[in-house]
Amino acid sequence: MFSGIYAPIPTPFDNNGEIAWKAFRENLQWWGQSSLQGLTVAGTNGEAALLDFDEKVKAFTLTREHLPPKMKVIAGTGCESARATMRLNRSAADSGCDAVLVINPSYYKGSLDDETMKNYFLHVAERSPLPVILYNMPRNTALNMGAGLVATLSEHPNIVGIKDSSGNIVQISEIINNTTADFAVFAGSANFLLPSLVLGAKGGTLALANIMPDKCVKLKNLFDEGRLEEAKKIQLSLLEINNAVTAHWGVAGLKASLDLIGRYGGPPRLPLLPLRKQEIKLLKKIIEQSY
Repeated sequence: MFSGIYAPIPTPFDNNGEIAWKAFRENLQWWGQSSLQGLTVAGTNGEAALLDFDEKVKAFTLTREHLPPKMKVIAGTGCESARATMRLNRSAADSGCDAVLVINPSYYKGSLDDETMKNYFLHVAERSPLPVILYNMPRNTALNMGAGLVATLSEHPNIVGIKDSSGNIVQISEIINNTTADFAVFAGSANFLLPSLVLGAKGGTLALANIMPDKCVKLKNLFDEGRLEEAKKIQLSLLEINNAVTAHWGVAGLKASLDLIGRYGGPPRLPLLPLRKQEIKLLKKIIEQSY
């Protein structure tokens, strides 16, 4: 079973838009020394939609090579076609990853009803050499995977969990209620980590865990120990900085945050743009107040 706190890591680029592999390795070494349970590679924060196939595979491989064996690696493999997703799933397995995170296709929205989605995920799961974790990100896909669909998919033995980034706590509670105890529900944002844990989530895959890994893990540990008031204080303290690096400034904000704490964030890849100087100044103030 998958549980705990995972960081969906950004992909570092240089000023020419090429992956800065040296910085990638250095960041991995830093995360590897944290208390995180694992990393997610080539997800939303990794700018997966802007990466080539070979870049993703190299990122999977390097991540596995540079993390301690106790830390799990989840590979973001969801593509628009089942064929491309399955190909990437096989490469993730060859790279030594522990599971794949598969976002739903979204380009042909008018045709992607629940029945079509169910067929897609079952087709992919049946042929995946690794356990499949569903990824619901309606902010980016403009499609929501409802609790009924997720409950149906959870019955497949190779679909082992979901990262739900919808922010819909009612939906998250319905998913937990309608799936078995060994189906791992992950909060997709630090903003609703503690409420999700209270309802029965197994952990979180959190952008904020990239820059505050140990604090995010501490929140879960306090919850596990029954120290809810202390966990609540941490949860509330995370709201402003989490909004800054996710909902407000997105990938560019997360990367700027890494730069500000002495790691390497670097610029996003076009068409995304880095933060402006005034935005960085404001972000720096938020980080200083949160650390």
